[in-house]
Amino acid sequence: MPYATSTYHGTMNSDEQNETPSCSNVHSREDATTVDPTDHGEIDNDIQEGDNISRLVEETQSKKRFVTAREYYAFIIQVRKGLFNIILFGGRLFQQWAVDMYIKIESMRLDWYSNPENQKLIRAELYQGLVDVINAGETRASEVGKRIVLPRSFPGGDRDMQQRFLNAMAIVQRFGKPDYFITMTCNPYWEEITSNLEPGQKAQDRPDLVARVYRAKLWDMKDLLIKKKYFGEVAAYVHVTEFQKRGLPHEHILLIMKSGSKLTSPDGYDNVISAEIPDKDKYPVLHNLVIKHMLHGPCGVLNKKCPCMINGECRFHYPRQFCAATQQGKESYPLYRRREDGRRVKIRGAELDNRWVVPYNPGLLFRYNCHINVEACSSIKAIKYLFKYVYKGHDRASFSVDPAHKEGGVINEICQYRDARYISPPEALYRIYGFPLFGVCPSVLQLQCHLPDMQSVIIDETKNLQDIVDEPSSSMTTLTEYFMKNRVDSYARKLLYREFPEHYRWIHGSKVWQRRKQRGQIGRIVYAHPAKGERYFLRVLLNHVRGATSYEDLRTVTSITYSTFREACEKRGHRDRHVT
Repeated sequence: MPYATSTYHGTMNSDEQNETPSCSNVHSREDATTVDPTDHGEIDNDIQEGDNISRLVEETQSKKRFVTAREYYAFIIQVRKGLFNIILFGGRLFQQWAVDMYIKIESMRLDWYSNPENQKLIRAELYQGLVDVINAGETRASEVGKRIVLPRSFPGGDRDMQQRFLNAMAIVQRFGKPDYFITMTCNPYWEEITSNLEPGQKAQDRPDLVARVYRAKLWDMKDLLIKKKYFGEVAAYVHVTEFQKRGLPHEHILLIMKSGSKLTSPDGYDNVISAEIPDKDKYPVLHNLVIKHMLHGPCGVLNKKCPCMINGECRFHYPRQFCAATQQGKESYPLYRRREDGRRVKIRGAELDNRWVVPYNPGLLFRYNCHINVEACSSIKAIKYLFKYVYKGHDRASFSVDPAHKEGGVINEICQYRDARYISPPEALYRIYGFPLFGVCPSVLQLQCHLPDMQSVIIDETKNLQDIVDEPSSSMTTLTEYFMKNRVDSYARKLLYREFPEHYRWIHGSKVWQRRKQRGQIGRIVYAHPAKGERYFLRVLLNHVRGATSYEDLRTVTSITYSTFREACEKRGHRDRHVT
């Protein structure tokens, strides 16, 4: 292999290579099969308190300096001026190599999670309620040992996607519905890609270029939308990178605008979004871009074999109807202006008009030269559906045939994640480079919700167990310190638990809340299923009661202290209320 040792091994030191790897997070593992499962660019920057796995790994990383498999493979595929790298000239073999190496990296992480000893730690977190619980059965004693858990610290897993969805809904609860829904798809003919291809190469032969150029374009778009305020001031946003079945990356971006930048009328929609073919004489460049990137189909009666056809109808509802003027949608997307102006273009043997145009913003289309759909979505009622679509994860399809008498089978979430899933070369390289697949602003701090003395404790095997129990910080959590802060700070008593991170910063090391100098984070109390009983009602109370100083204070209503959180909820009238 060029500029590196012949193969990766788990005890490879960073000094063994001619150059320092591009990523600085290095750590030690005695064997390649135990490579750190969370060493990946997709992991959130903030290690949440209570996430024992991530914290233990973080401590390990700070002490060691060995190279991970991901760092190693990212190092050997770098383009270096004046140096020939045979891997980059492999064509289809390079594509196969990229997929194989990423599967190897991912398998190392998943094997770590599969280890029975590590599963004990993961399940302990679920039982004590410090992470989101997806299924009601996960905390029942009868289900112990019947589920192999893929925790939320693994990016792209079901729990991770569920956590991100709940974080996004917390942002909606705080800032309101999203205003723009943008979808950008990679263009393999971007000049930055084609100009760096070697003679005879196509974009598909260089998935590394596709991944890197797309990432650069995405960063430029974020800078334009957020910092340069292209549509106005942005209050919050989320974005997710996905990969098409043909391999190209595309982005879903949701923007929540500040009050002065929201679209409030059909005229406002027309100022930023178009669904018409531009005049060829006045705007020749834009006209060509719309024809190239923004026309759907043809499908329907013009092409019944189009992939978008389901049961004889286009699943995207094309062709749309002509519309003389933009109309406000009724709990749906607006009906954009699509005038019957006689403009038609011939695409694949069919004549298409304004009814086939995918809504776009002329400025973004001109700047990025790719398919970039822009929709106004503030009028949509099904906001949860919109975010679930964004955080849907990989397309998968699988089935199994089990004996009729088989009972009590183990639910293996790791196998469910691995099976019937596809990985394309651009995605493999995107992940090997450590590029994040998700982005959110402001960040969301997950607040613990545990019953008295049910908090999780990290155990250092080198310490005496009694010393760990006697250590005050062992019992300190975001919730217990929230109570403590309310006892001594009059300003804190004005806030709900979920509002705390907007005004106070959680210091992980010392486990205290410290007053913020500037805002940049919101809070979300981890989810508790109604089947969780008292913990569910504790969460309901925390979402409605301000300034609580203790568990007993939460159970007190009009000077009467009730024995359970459920009774307190009923007396306060909150039993049937639910806050995401």
